[in-house]
Amino acid sequence: MRRRPFCALGLHPGLWASRSARRLGSLGVAGFLLFPLFQHQKSRWVGRFEFLSWNLCITIMRLVILDNYDLASEWAAKYICNRIIQFKPGQDRYFTLGLPTGSTPLGCYKKLIEYHKNGDLSFKYVKTFNMDEYVGLPRNHPESYHSYMWNNFFKHIDIDPKNAHILDGNAADLQAECDAFEKKIKEAGGIDLFVGGIGPDGHIAFNEPGSSLVSRTRLKTLAMDTILANAKYFDGDLSKVPTMALTVGVGTVMDAREVMILITGAHKAFALYKAIEEGVNHMWTVSAFQQHPRTIFVCDEDATLELRVKTVKYFKGLMHVHNKLVDPLYSMKEGN
Repeated sequence: MRRRPFCALGLHPGLWASRSARRLGSLGVAGFLLFPLFQHQKSRWVGRFEFLSWNLCITIMRLVILDNYDLASEWAAKYICNRIIQFKPGQDRYFTLGLPTGSTPLGCYKKLIEYHKNGDLSFKYVKTFNMDEYVGLPRNHPESYHSYMWNNFFKHIDIDPKNAHILDGNAADLQAECDAFEKKIKEAGGIDLFVGGIGPDGHIAFNEPGSSLVSRTRLKTLAMDTILANAKYFDGDLSKVPTMALTVGVGTVMDAREVMILITGAHKAFALYKAIEEGVNHMWTVSAFQQHPRTIFVCDEDATLELRVKTVKYFKGLMHVHNKLVDPLYSMKEGN
């Protein structure tokens, strides 16, 4: 399978950028800003080009590396905020956002709540679709993803409850519930930005190792490693841990117009390495997003520990470009 161009960026970044320019020109794509940068190399200047766009460069996967978890969370929240505001949502034009659960996105959610309370961001015309939900766990159970989303995010913002879509793990017909979820996404016009997190084994949502990379929303039996890891949320009692879940598929997330994946902590460093420095592999489902034209990985320094020095150096060298995506932070306040 053909690997993404970024695999060679460390060797020939200027070559890929110039090819991007020709492709964009031939496609008539507007809105990309061209930044000429120069490196001094043995007394001669070598031109390099980078492209900046709200829609992202169509040939370059972005890896945004921040110093720590808090900064990574803030960058991700700013990006989501700016994408929603730039979209200019309204009564007949909803922004559609895919959302994850777990510990990683909590910092991002806290910042989004802060922007909302400051009057900078509204979710009145935003529709959300969550990645997954346990099967058989009551909706009001403290460990259900329904409870997680409402306690940590939804009840703190102005989203209309009917626009917050979460899979029902207690539906009478689970397959019908999955099919209906896919239909709702389609009726909403598809997902504009799908935010996700991953596990140490590279799983996204409950698409664990071995999952089909073209899978759709479905019922999944959880791996024993996942069940053991989740036992801490159920007083260490394995008998209380759900063994099945409903989850969006890899293909469902791949259908989004843009994907942002949050990866923090040294325990996920090998998964990030597998995601961007090796080929696509169904045993590391996050690697599928090498094939998505608009993927952005947001990580902290600890998550890069398994990456090649050249890879880290290259993407850190692009932070002045990446920061233009979030600075300035847009606002919905009148006059901003």
